[in-house]
Amino acid sequence: MFPSIKITKTTSPRSKPVPGQALPFGKHFTDHMFVMDYVEGQGWINPRIEPYGPISIEPTAMVFHYGQAVFEGLKAYRCSDGSVNLFRPELNYERLNESDNRLVIPHIDPDFCVHATKTLVDLDKDWIPTGECESLYIRPFVFATDPYLGVRPSSTYKFMILLSPSGAYYPQGINPIKIYVEETYVRAVRGGTGYTKCAGNYAASLIAQHKAHESGYVQVLWLDGIEQKYIEEVGSMNMFFVIDGVLVTPALNGSILPGITRRTCIELAKSLGMEVQERQVSIDEIIAAGRDNRLTEAFGTGTAAVISPVGELKYKDDVIIINNNLIGPVAKMVYDTITGVQSGKLEDQYGWVTKV
Repeated sequence: MFPSIKITKTTSPRSKPVPGQALPFGKHFTDHMFVMDYVEGQGWINPRIEPYGPISIEPTAMVFHYGQAVFEGLKAYRCSDGSVNLFRPELNYERLNESDNRLVIPHIDPDFCVHATKTLVDLDKDWIPTGECESLYIRPFVFATDPYLGVRPSSTYKFMILLSPSGAYYPQGINPIKIYVEETYVRAVRGGTGYTKCAGNYAASLIAQHKAHESGYVQVLWLDGIEQKYIEEVGSMNMFFVIDGVLVTPALNGSILPGITRRTCIELAKSLGMEVQERQVSIDEIIAAGRDNRLTEAFGTGTAAVISPVGELKYKDDVIIINNNLIGPVAKMVYDTITGVQSGKLEDQYGWVTKV
């Protein structure tokens, strides 16, 4: 049996976005949020759902000074029959605990996390949008709350879940984006925190993203932190390439996030008989394959965007146009299948869906 979740409903409902109105990603939030506390010696206690709003926290809370914070991202989808789907939520909470491990944060029971998520989504299900590329984005996160200035793990934490009705992550939607290969800065190194979803990873990536935007590119493609030779990931996505008909993606090496959409893409491609290689991929190999027209597709995968085709890749003085800046057949197949299962338009043959 799960711990009882106390529910306090709002008496001042927030204004919902109007159907058909543009939904910027991560800007609107629903009426309620889930909160749970950790106290050393007591464990995770006081699970509750309460009205969305500010929280009270000491200015000396350790998260502000030493960065003990991790998060996840998943989505809820409204089906045509009115039911609500979650997509592989147990994997998100298993990965949350991997991030917790690295930052010395106490584990949370993944099954209870899924239960809490379902309870919150069910309460605010009227907020789930139904337009093209729209869904209810779910943001679980954990942060240190000890009011203490000293470098050690906190002894108290908060775990929270927020809900946000959102449209496409990129303004381009499923249209190909332009990405820029970063040469100066690195995102992570083996032995570091690159395989986790900790807040510091994203803070460290902002300068390169800013640099890319100034050059007219949407995202940054990171190279490895040692030789700056091998492709790792894009800021919010894992990367895939179709080279000579083979689906190639960088192998997980301790500095690459083990993406759930990445895993789903690999499983799907293999189930359809496509050859998949998880290995080191150098940027020189990609540039050479692009010049020789052997690189027929490139795309990123992630919860926020699902699939984001790459139409242009810039590395130093080389600019490679991929598939005439159009979405390719592999990316489209993966996108159509995953979103079809998520929305209930396609039968879930893989056991990916959890009903709310």
